[in-house]
Amino acid sequence: MRTIHALYIFAGILLLGACKKEDFLDRFPQDAISEPTFFKNENDLKLYLNRFYDALPIQRGNSEANSDNFAQSNRDIFLAGEFVVPASDASDNAAGWSYFGWTNIRYVNYFLQRYNRAEMDATLKNNYAAEGHFFRALLYWGKVKRFGAVPWLNTDLTDTSTAVLFGPRQPHKQVMDSVLADLNFAVANAAEATNAQFAGRITKDVALALKARICLWEGTFRKYQGLGDEQPYLRAAADAAELLINSGRYSIYKTGNPSKDYYNLFIQEELRGNTENIMAMRFIKDVSMHNLTRQISDVWPALTKNFVRSFLDKNGVPTALSPLYQGDETLDKEMIDRDPRFTQIIATRGFAITNNPNGTSDVVTLPRIPGVATGYAAIKNYSPDPLQWNANQSTIDLFIFRYAETLLNYAEAKAELGEADQAVIDKTINKIRERVGMANMVIAALVKDPQSIFPTLPVLLDEIRRERRIELVGDGFRFDDLLRWKAGALINNAETILGMKLTPALRAQYPANQVNNVQVDANYYIRVYPNIAARTWNDKMYLYPIPNNELTLNPALLPQNQGW
Repeated sequence: MRTIHALYIFAGILLLGACKKEDFLDRFPQDAISEPTFFKNENDLKLYLNRFYDALPIQRGNSEANSDNFAQSNRDIFLAGEFVVPASDASDNAAGWSYFGWTNIRYVNYFLQRYNRAEMDATLKNNYAAEGHFFRALLYWGKVKRFGAVPWLNTDLTDTSTAVLFGPRQPHKQVMDSVLADLNFAVANAAEATNAQFAGRITKDVALALKARICLWEGTFRKYQGLGDEQPYLRAAADAAELLINSGRYSIYKTGNPSKDYYNLFIQEELRGNTENIMAMRFIKDVSMHNLTRQISDVWPALTKNFVRSFLDKNGVPTALSPLYQGDETLDKEMIDRDPRFTQIIATRGFAITNNPNGTSDVVTLPRIPGVATGYAAIKNYSPDPLQWNANQSTIDLFIFRYAETLLNYAEAKAELGEADQAVIDKTINKIRERVGMANMVIAALVKDPQSIFPTLPVLLDEIRRERRIELVGDGFRFDDLLRWKAGALINNAETILGMKLTPALRAQYPANQVNNVQVDANYYIRVYPNIAARTWNDKMYLYPIPNNELTLNPALLPQNQGW
């Protein structure tokens, strides 16, 4: 304590001495960004922009509890119809309406109005400006998806910005046109992917990947939600994806092991150099780590019967039409001759839950119920390495932009434009299928699945959507897809809250105390929520409501989103 006390005395003497100088109170802050002393060089721009990288959407294998792909024991309150208009938004969701939700937009606008002060090469300066436009596009897209019409702010607000701060919302299409302008600036000005100086940062390729993702979402949203003017966005999505494809820098990861390559892709500790990686979040032991493997093992992501039924057979034929299909009396039968991703997405017999240091393994024999609500345990991003189980010690890298998604975006955009011929399918869907040794998609041979969840959709689009559902499961895209296709009513399907079959014969193989409380329907499918027969979608759920306090504070935001 004496040492600390002496330091305080010494600091006090220095402070008193400094106060004798007349200009002390005119000094710029020494511990915060000050306009006159910042935005002077490249390092300033880079350091300022680093704050936005936490907003990048990381893909995790357990990110779709709010969709028809998963049915967790704890019901998603939004899909359960239990979400009510909040008084205020206290979440830390960057797409929300809280203070936190708007902070990054203010920060990025602050940057975009000041970066030009830096004394540096103009091209390099624009490389960093591109990052700012990229992040503003990403942040605003999140708000539009959640709330629809929102205020468009392109200046940083101050306490005198009342005209803007208390202004009205701009229409969805108007805001998204501004988002597209930001994306175009980012693509035109971002550093080339080959520029080592920007390794791990936003490059032209990353901007193209985001543009393809957002423009496909917006184009199809405009089409299926009846807003119109979808063609320019569908074209922009296809063109952005095609530029990435034609760059030749990316390909589908495979090692010649079709029964493992898909699963292994998502448990790698180093994605740098992986041919499928457009951008990933890297994690390094004792530097930056996460908790995903432990989260998965604590609460296993439970896939729905509806999702599992969507797997084709290995020849690319729907199970309703395939002589290879063995039925679903047991998971052992259900997996026979299916899309090879089936056993790389679902924990089936022989999957190692844990590979112990002594050489033994905890291997699946029977599906892990009731620990897995549906019996279909999702294993994407789950590692059997016990070191990855330690709390906040996982070092598995996670994708932000993956090439397979870009291929799927391209295939769908081209199909929506009426331009998806066999050549398009061969360089997209069939490249993805090649990884797992699955039969090619041949347009001329496609037959409409009698059990399709999109019965009125043309067969090619139907099958592209199915491929997307399988390849990207768990990555966090499914709810956004349901919104843009105006397909929320798929949540009403009873199979979205059902699991595998638990017949009396199979039940008898478990200890009684393990399955006594597991309820099934008349066909022996596990009922995840025994008190309801199905979830009920309401079209108001295509948007979230604006918090009541915000409407009271700023009546210009009225009316509330429809139905809320």
